[in-house]
Amino acid sequence: MRRCIRALRGTLLSRFALALLIASAIGTASANAQAPADDSYKVVVNAANPVSTLSRNELSRLFLKKVTSWKDSKPVALVDQRASSSVRESFTKDVHGRQVSSVTSYWQQMIFAGRAIPPVEKASDVDVATFVAANPSAIGYVSASAELPPGVKAIAVLK
Repeated sequence: MRRCIRALRGTLLSRFALALLIASAIGTASANAQAPADDSYKVVVNAANPVSTLSRNELSRLFLKKVTSWKDSKPVALVDQRASSSVRESFTKDVHGRQVSSVTSYWQQMIFAGRAIPPVEKASDVDVATFVAANPSAIGYVSASAELPPGVKAIAVLK
């Protein structure tokens, strides 16, 4: 009986992993069909942060927690917009080349494997900017039209 349960569990896990890979591939293919440049968001860091530019690849690696510290070895504090926001959709397509659902699947895998947890989510541009202003190591993104409070600066995103 135990062997049957183990075999069933292995089969279910294999099918789950396959489904996540397929969803990721579909999301990536769809996103790659989109134009790569997007000006509907701006990336923001704390004003004390010396970073003024990041490449899309560096930004993606930060937000997927493949890189977890700044060049000065301070840990990065990430803040995402909520999954249903249009600014997150734009950011995700432009920076990760994926759909939000694909990145959500990535985080489910990371959580399941016990390797990482997703960035903190905030509900609005104001909440993201407030978080970034309060944390010298923070990075986030807001709508391109968002007003930035004192203590927050926008950085350039390079190809």
